Amino acid sequence: MNKPVIGLTASHDLSTDDLKMGHFYIDAIRKNGAIPLVLPLTLDEEEAGQLADTLDGFLFSGGPDVHPFLFGEETLAGCGDFSPLRDSSELLLLSQVYERKKPVLGICRGAQLINIALGGDIYQDIFSQLSGRVPIAHRQPFNATHPAHRVAVETGSRLAQISESLSLEVNSLHHQAIRNVAPCLTVCGRASDGIIEAVEQPGHPFLLGVQWHPEQLAGKYSHADRLFSAFIKACRKA
Repeated sequence: MNKPVIGLTASHDLSTDDLKMGHFYIDAIRKNGAIPLVLPLTLDEEEAGQLADTLDGFLFSGGPDVHPFLFGEETLAGCGDFSPLRDSSELLLLSQVYERKKPVLGICRGAQLINIALGGDIYQDIFSQLSGRVPIAHRQPFNATHPAHRVAVETGSRLAQISESLSLEVNSLHHQAIRNVAPCLTVCGRASDGIIEAVEQPGHPFLLGVQWHPEQLAGKYSHADRLFSAFIKACRKA
């Protein structure tokens, strides 16, 4: 049986304008039985459609902020830099992939992008916009191969079925987060301070976004490996 081929959106080094891809994403995909294919930073509609037709699944990776204009807001002081190449290409690709109901896993920025593309929005900077909440380490002070906080998983959700747990120890490397959830998505995980940590679409073959970085926990935390395994299983069916 041929291994499924997974398209991975690349990071964009804004200082050098280079395409970059961390090995953790590639390793997690390969170790769970699929072939990772790193995608270019620029795509037109025809290319995005061909990729959506050809590949078995798509992982939308972490990276810089999404431009606030894309969810109808002015830029706030806490917002960070953005990649116009990633914003335009990934939104175009996601629309083509979603239309074809291909399996999608969003990680960190990827989860936020999914929510924005489907009609939701995000906090531009949780530390300034939610300063009144109990602060937990959403930007953890130590290596991301170790967890920093816990996520409470919704009973009966796909994420609960996959992870086989209602409490996950996760790492955290973000200052933005989902605020208003897109109409077609449901929240399936939250941090103790109420921040949305995971969303999914019921009834979709596989559409799940997580705010943490399971690729850096894979091999040490079973819930991370189960997530990649379930995603790749869905890609085989596709």
